[in-house]
Amino acid sequence: MPNPIKVAVLGFWHVHAAEYADRVRQHPDTELVAVWDDDQDRGQAAAEDLDTAFFEDLGDLLARDDVDAVTVTAATSQHHRIMISAANAGKHIFTEKLLAPAVAEAEEIIAAADQAGVALVVSLPRLYHGYARTIVDQLNQGRLGKPTYCRVRLSHDGAIAGWLPERFYDSTAAIGGALSDLGCHPVYLAQLFLGTSPATVSATYASFTKRPAEDQAVVTLGYDGGAIGVAETGFLSRDPFTIEIHGTRATLAYDGTENLLQVRDARADRWQPVTMADDGADPFALWVAHIHNRTRADDNLARAVELSRLVVSANISAATETTVRYSIEAK
Repeated sequence: MPNPIKVAVLGFWHVHAAEYADRVRQHPDTELVAVWDDDQDRGQAAAEDLDTAFFEDLGDLLARDDVDAVTVTAATSQHHRIMISAANAGKHIFTEKLLAPAVAEAEEIIAAADQAGVALVVSLPRLYHGYARTIVDQLNQGRLGKPTYCRVRLSHDGAIAGWLPERFYDSTAAIGGALSDLGCHPVYLAQLFLGTSPATVSATYASFTKRPAEDQAVVTLGYDGGAIGVAETGFLSRDPFTIEIHGTRATLAYDGTENLLQVRDARADRWQPVTMADDGADPFALWVAHIHNRTRADDNLARAVELSRLVVSANISAATETTVRYSIEAK
């Protein structure tokens, strides 16, 4: 693989598109060389801002020998088509979550990447943050005993402050609303802490602002052993990012505003701070490393598929106002 790796940005639909484009320019082993977007005006404006070439035709861009890899920040509904085409063209792929709106599509994308021998990584950044790594260590060491309850909340005020684009409420393009976007982070963290495969999923969606897609959501995960996980999200408030996990021996709490992780034993009267591990490599750096090392992001891809499966289950639950069986409903 040449150095630097020449990267094109596919789509400026998502709000993280410019961020990932900047990441391409900042990383010493990558170079931004082109932009494509199905919205010509949006794509041309982005290309001008980045001082790079704009391609109106995706096929023309993917056919170029001087493009080694792509970042995909198009609408979620386009992920399958775009990434299958990129993999078949031999381009490495870094993509914003969700990998795909259907589990079968996610698995097809991964199969295409494997067949082509290209590196595929999904941006699930909070998996690699120091607090998440430390919480996993605390759980593995048994400090909390057996986990009984986990709650993760992440929200922002985009729906009431006016900065989140209206396209994020187009349930066809976005494949949902708050849960399919911001809610993915608390969902995959709950899966990290309690297990990727709950027995049941129950979801409640609401639109406080009366937009077509939900602007807040709560998803409850029921596990065979009796543990309960709750993932909360919304576009209505700038609450602190919080994690709490209760176990048979102790309770753990993380406050994202203070970046403070604490544990309180069941019989203790005070919280004890926990020294956190450093952040691991961010998903983009992991992707570049996989390209150079010709390795596969096994854990990342497995979690990306299960994230899609859980979001599908939650969407079914919210639409039908029922609790669904995770493994049966979400195919």
